[in-house]
Amino acid sequence: MSSLEIQFDPFELGFDATRLERIQTHFDQYVDDSRLAGWLATVSRGGELVWTGKAGHRDREKGLAVADDTIWRIYSMTKPLTSIATMILYEEGLFDLNDDAGKWIEALKNPRVYVSGPPNNPRTVPAIEPVRIHHLLSHTSGLTYGFHYTHVTDAIYRAKGYDFGYPKDADLAQAVHDWCSSPLVFQPGTGWNYSVATDVLGRLIEIWSGQSLDVFMRERILEPLGMDDTEWWCPPEKQDRLAMLYVPVNGESVAHEPIARAATRPPQLLGGGGGLLSTAYDYNRFMSMLLRGGQLDGVRIISSRTLQLMTMNHLPDNTDLEDFATDSFSEADYAGVGFGLGFSVVGDQAKNKSLVPEGSFAWGGAASTAFWVDPVEDLTVSFFTQLLPSSTYPIRRDLQRLVYQALVD
Repeated sequence: MSSLEIQFDPFELGFDATRLERIQTHFDQYVDDSRLAGWLATVSRGGELVWTGKAGHRDREKGLAVADDTIWRIYSMTKPLTSIATMILYEEGLFDLNDDAGKWIEALKNPRVYVSGPPNNPRTVPAIEPVRIHHLLSHTSGLTYGFHYTHVTDAIYRAKGYDFGYPKDADLAQAVHDWCSSPLVFQPGTGWNYSVATDVLGRLIEIWSGQSLDVFMRERILEPLGMDDTEWWCPPEKQDRLAMLYVPVNGESVAHEPIARAATRPPQLLGGGGGLLSTAYDYNRFMSMLLRGGQLDGVRIISSRTLQLMTMNHLPDNTDLEDFATDSFSEADYAGVGFGLGFSVVGDQAKNKSLVPEGSFAWGGAASTAFWVDPVEDLTVSFFTQLLPSSTYPIRRDLQRLVYQALVD
């Protein structure tokens, strides 16, 4: 099942239907002037779908319109699922959040931190603090991404073959070794840097569970939630539903087939930090589970107490990303936003200058997809499109404003 059926009048759930249509009007303009090929958005309250809108094409070149069952590359919106998978094993006693990840990852037994020098001859010092599991979940480990292009350690990753992709024939164990044997950007726990940490968690899930990441996630999250279209690649029988991938060129979206084709074959590496494909229906199932404290339709995925811990701000002294993050790309605004165990968390609404209440948690993906869960207003919101990179347009901020202005209860 992939249809998005609205069962309630928006007014019954506190929304002005006319004001909700401003979302459609706003994002239709993105399609009309070719900034986006197509899009789909959902708004739910109390787990009930209030509004959904869509426009344009999932594949403009083939003339295929966006449909409810369109399959989207969600990239880093994989991370919240991997984080939930990690904490399922936490609940089963496989590790403590304060545990040294070096107990399981050989290359993290004696980590070193970059101090100075070029990529081919860096000067490093021993890490004062171990890389702990909570550091990996909160992106405070000192790991990085090769595609950041902001630090010497990024260049060290690229020299090993890790930019936006991976070296030929590298599996997850090899990738984790290559990353973790590189210098850290900072002493663990002293900064925030968006990184491969969630991919390292994917490897730890395999070690702890004795299953491959895809099997564990399917058995413990995807199948129980009925997320039947959420997979690591798009099989031939579903490829007519797969959206094309676009990049901006002179203000218009242009298809990028070489990158798009990667989703039509089994991936070389299942990292946990990205890679899943999903539909709006499926991801709404995941969001509804989060909104309802870890369970949906009588199936419990995770404890409400564990989820509460995950959606607290875990940055030191309750600081925000503006003050604590290094200069790295991320899927969140920095001002007034902290970070929990797998999610960004609004901590200061006034500083964030948005209508999103404190306590709301969120994340997004590289192709401009996004979601958030708002326990205060009992809301979940998602947005799907396929434009790389996500920083091209202020889609998320626009959507936040348009959703909350329609609330009238």
